[in-house]
Parts: sequence; C-alpha cells; structure tokens
Amino acid sequence: MPEGPEIRRTADALQEQIGGRRLDEVWFAFPELASQAASLKGREVAAVDSWGKALLIRFDDERVLYSHNQLYGVWKYHDEEREPDTKRSLRARLTAQGRSASLYSASDISLWQADRLKEHPFLARLGPDLLTHAVSVGSIVERLEATRFKRRALGNLLLDQSLFAGIGNYLRSEILFFARLSYRQRPMDLTTAQREQLARMMLEVVERAYRQKGVTNRDDWAKAARRQGEKRQQWRFAVFQRDGLPCHGCGRLVERTMVASRRLYFCPVCQGN
Repeated sequence: MPEGPEIRRTADALQEQIGGRRLDEVWFAFPELASQAASLKGREVAAVDSWGKALLIRFDDERVLYSHNQLYGVWKYHDEEREPDTKRSLRARLTAQGRSASLYSASDISLWQADRLKEHPFLARLGPDLLTHAVSVGSIVERLEATRFKRRALGNLLLDQSLFAGIGNYLRSEILFFARLSYRQRPMDLTTAQREQLARMMLEVVERAYRQKGVTNRDDWAKAARRQGEKRQQWRFAVFQRDGLPCHGCGRLVERTMVASRRLYFCPVCQGN
C-alpha cells in the first residue's frame, strides 16, 4: 500500500491538474455524493493536500472531498475529451477548463465541511502528517515522550498512525536504520540525543522519499549498488528488502524479521540489534 510520501505526490499531481480552477463538471458514482455533484459546479479547487494516506480536495466554499485509495484506488489525469484506457470502475470525476481528474476503484469517498473534518472516523484517529502539518523535531520528541507512546517498542510504534500519519512499512525500517536504533528500543529507553536523532530521521527520511519518488537511500550508496547490478527495489533502500545483502555502512548482512505482523529489515551492527 502507498505510504505518506506517495499520497503527497498524488496530491501534488491533483493540484497541478485542477488546482486553482473552477469546476465545469462533477460526477460521482455513489448516490449519496451524486446528489451533491451539481452544487460543486462553479466552485474553485482551492487546494489539494494529504493527511497520512487520505487525500483532501478543498473547495472555495469550505467543503472538502475526502478520499482514501486503500489497496486499489488510483487517480488518473487526462484531457476532458480523452478517456483513460482502463478497465477499472470510475468512482469520481472532476473537470475544470478541459482538464479532468478521475478516481477509479476507490470506495471510501465523502464530502465534508472543513470545520467538521476532524470528526471523520478515520482522520480523527490520526496523528499529525509529517509532510503536511509543519511538524518540527521538537514536536516529534514531545509526542515520543508522551505517556501513551513512550513505553512502546519502536518497531511497533512507528506504524501506529496515531503517532504520526503516513509512516508505513518501508519507511519504518529506513527511519530506524538511519537513526541507528533497534526496533526493540522504546522512546523511554533512549537518551535525549537519541530521541532528537530519531525525530530528525523521521522528518528527513520521509521528506527524502517524497522528493525522490520513494528512494530513501543515500546517493553514494545507491550509485554503488547500481554499479553492482542491483535492481531498483534494492538500491532505492538502505535496508528494506535487502536481507542477505551487505549493509552499506558496515558490510554485515542485512537481516529480516517480523514485527507487528509485517516485515522489518535491519543491520544487527549499525542498529545494535
């Protein structure tokens, strides 16, 4: 499933396609939304952003279209008169000045007033988004030190969307590696410097994945791995999906385990596991 950086790039693409434009046509597949489609015609798409794995299309009348792609949903961008070549089921379409954005296969779509958005049953459970909500190192450390989080092992905690939204499986492994921390450690076990380092790596790795289209590895390590013939799914990461390959940092073989029923990759030397 896409993680926060991938959803944020989708938000950017939607912003580029229809952002700042007034809607000429609006269509929804679901009856509860179809009845509101006409009221959106003529409204301007004020902004598109993301919160974890949810997309939020904001209109100039303080309404927000919420959507969650889940496993199969996908947005496609096209000219109004040119239908995408797909066998997927169309769920929503927004058209502005000849440019269309079409959502296929998603089932979780709803329209909200902006001031009630935090009442949404999914969003209400989320922590801040590391890319959207102007999170700082200090605010991350503060949450890590909170009673509800500080006693939980990092391997489990980082996947908890109530801590911070958008961190998924590959980001978890990469953040812990660059922070040089074990998945077994808890925030309360760390020194102040270690908690601050973890906070910095949470911001840096997520931002790197966003800017570099899913690549979290250091540039020099990625280049060396490509020269050795590694596939993209290996060289793009520092440790994720690299079990049995040498650690870029120390040469020890990267290992794999299961934490919270999901794969986690680590270097037993660099991370002290």
